[in-house]
Amino acid sequence: MSKHTAFRNAGTTLLRSRAAVVAAGLGASLALGTGVALAAETTSQAQLPAFASVAALDDALHAQAETQLKAAAKEAKAKADEARAKQDAEKRAADARQQAEASRKKRADAWIAPVDGYQIGQPFGIAGNMWASKHSGQDLVVGTGTSVKAVHGGTVVKAGPNGGGDGPAYGNAIVIKHDDNTYSQYAHLSQVKVSIGQTVTTGQEIGLSGSTGNSSGPHLHFEIRTTPDYGSGIEPRAFLSAHGENL
Repeated sequence: MSKHTAFRNAGTTLLRSRAAVVAAGLGASLALGTGVALAAETTSQAQLPAFASVAALDDALHAQAETQLKAAAKEAKAKADEARAKQDAEKRAADARQQAEASRKKRADAWIAPVDGYQIGQPFGIAGNMWASKHSGQDLVVGTGTSVKAVHGGTVVKAGPNGGGDGPAYGNAIVIKHDDNTYSQYAHLSQVKVSIGQTVTTGQEIGLSGSTGNSSGPHLHFEIRTTPDYGSGIEPRAFLSAHGENL
């Protein structure tokens, strides 16, 4: 074989070897690429459920948070409503106390009629055989046992039989001193319910009407006096009218 032929055959063999290597490498690359692609696809498919689970968990947490926020808002509103209701109740109670105190003060400052359901009887100042001089008070005709009330707050200075010291003609009687230094007298009582020195309030029951002493029938003999004693009486209807109570 000539040198030229040997060199040619060697080159051909070398080319064939290189082609085989390239083909093998290409095949390996293709095979590797396919494997990588398949692996990536498999991995992606395997991770899809995980991503779905995270999304579902996130939705659930979000929904739970919203529920908790709504519950907290509802509880806060309930507490606010309860606080407002408590404040309203306290205000109503305070208003009621103020009104009660104002009413009490008004009653304390007021002058009232000594009995309810009365009819006007013998007037003040009339002359007659039943009195040593003139009639010293105003008769208010009521049945025996009618509640007799203090016309104004004050202190009892006379109470008991014999007119409380003013004489037997008055029967059982009471005299009360008031804060303006006037006195009210209640006579012919069937029962006395207060004692000397006792403090009484406007409208307080002090006795029961009757017909004791010099009396022609059940009634209340009522006087307004400038002193605690007989003989200092003034016209009681005019006095009470000046103080807001008309007999």
